[in-house]
Amino acid sequence: MSFKSAVITFPGSNCDRDALTYLKDLTNGEVLNIWHEETSIPAVDLIILPGGFSFGDYLRSGAMASKSNIIPEIIKHSESGKFLLGICNGFQILTEIGLLKGALIQNKNLKFLGKDCFIRKKHENKFNKFIKQDQVLQIPVAHNEGNFYCGEEDLKHLNDNGLIAFEYCKGSFSNSDENINGSINNIAGITNEQKNILGMMPHPERAYQSFHGSKDGKIIIESLLS
Repeated sequence: MSFKSAVITFPGSNCDRDALTYLKDLTNGEVLNIWHEETSIPAVDLIILPGGFSFGDYLRSGAMASKSNIIPEIIKHSESGKFLLGICNGFQILTEIGLLKGALIQNKNLKFLGKDCFIRKKHENKFNKFIKQDQVLQIPVAHNEGNFYCGEEDLKHLNDNGLIAFEYCKGSFSNSDENINGSINNIAGITNEQKNILGMMPHPERAYQSFHGSKDGKIIIESLLS
C-alpha cells in the first residue's frame, strides 16, 4: 500500500525541506510540497506543518499562518481522520487554528533554545505506538516560544483522555533538563481527541540520519506506516 504525504510551506518556514527529505527517505511514497496560498490539497495520508518562523513570527508565533488560504483544506483533511503532524512552528499553528488545545508561550528563561532534549511517551497513539513506555528519545529542539500552557480544565481533559503524547524528561547527558522550556506538566507534544493530529515541539525530522546526533525521530514515521 502506497503512503502519500505533503508538507505545507509558509513564508519563513525553514524546516520544510528537512520535513520533505524526512518523508521521502522514510515513507518511499509520493511527497508533495504545498505553498500556503494554495486552496486545495490532493488526497494524502499525512500532512506536516513544518518548523520555522512562519511570517517572521510577527504578532504571535503561528498567528498569521493561521489565516493562510490553505488552512481550511488542512482542517478538512484532519476532520476526515487522516494524519496531521505539526512540528515546532507547526504545533503553534495547530493551536492557533483550534485543532489542538493550549498555547505555546515564551520559554521560561526568555531565550531561544537550540539543543538536543529528551522526551518519553506519556499516552499511546498511532504516532508513538512503536515507542516503549520507558524508552527515552533524544531529539533536538529549536524554539523561543515552546513553553506549552493551558488552563486547569484543559490540562485535566488532556490527562483524562490520554492526549499527552510526549513529555520532557531527564536523559543521558549529566546536565540534561527534565523540563527545558517551562511547559506545564513537562508537556512536549499532544494530540486531539481522535488522536490523528499530533503537535510536538521537538524536531523528529532532524534526528533520523547517520550524521544526526540521534536516529530516534524515525520511530514517528515508522509508527504511522505500521
